[in-house]
Amino acid sequence: MDSPQPTVPNRSREKGLKMVCGSFYIPKQKDSKPQGDDAHFICAEKQTIGVADGVGGWSSKGVDAGQYARELMANSIKAIQDEEKGGVDPRRVIDEAYSNTNVEGSSTACILTLKNNKLHAANVGDSGFMLIREWKDVYKSPVQQHSFNHPYQLGNETSCDRPSAARTYKVPVKLWDVIVMGTDGLFDNIFADNIVDVAKMVIENGAEPEQVAWAIAEHAYYNSLDKFAATPYAEAALMAGKERLGGKPDDITVIVAFIVEK
Repeated sequence: MDSPQPTVPNRSREKGLKMVCGSFYIPKQKDSKPQGDDAHFICAEKQTIGVADGVGGWSSKGVDAGQYARELMANSIKAIQDEEKGGVDPRRVIDEAYSNTNVEGSSTACILTLKNNKLHAANVGDSGFMLIREWKDVYKSPVQQHSFNHPYQLGNETSCDRPSAARTYKVPVKLWDVIVMGTDGLFDNIFADNIVDVAKMVIENGAEPEQVAWAIAEHAYYNSLDKFAATPYAEAALMAGKERLGGKPDDITVIVAFIVEK
């Protein structure tokens, strides 16, 4: 079932809009495991972006936790290329990518496309996206998790979730909106209003999307290493009855998209 749609006003119907995107990735173990467990893609031609976060628990079973995420995103790109002229359907992309990903492991996933001046997204787990307009956090996709630190995840094991668990969203956009997509390494380590502050600071200094993604990722990374930082992860732990301070060391993927005229 589709989620209730967020009420975001659209004042841009008279103009065709597009996304101009850039990304930055910081693996948790930079030297020993430079690929990390996250994966992402940007498909400018199809105006579609995606992120995935391989579930690290597979490492204890001798499985590369990032392999599933990387194959899922590679298969998402293939599914996007097969889409008809009507545009990309993120939910269908997740279905097809899941069907063609047969390696061991599991992963969260978020696919987002821009068509008809609206963001169309499908999400499984605690990766996600947020919309910034006029330096305000206008919308943030909700987290899907079974319990604290146990997100929904796609995989081939019986304990994993299926694409039918994906929540779908349609969010109208307008000229000069900024989209920030990321894995939980981003959203666990920096609050939405701080993401807005960082984006505002660097964009007003002329930064391009990749530079904005780098600045946001760096702030999240520093927080992840700070044992006393106020973070969404520490806040969520407290709400779950667990006392924990500081950030959460994790792979951090950030994609930033500017909404501009075609």
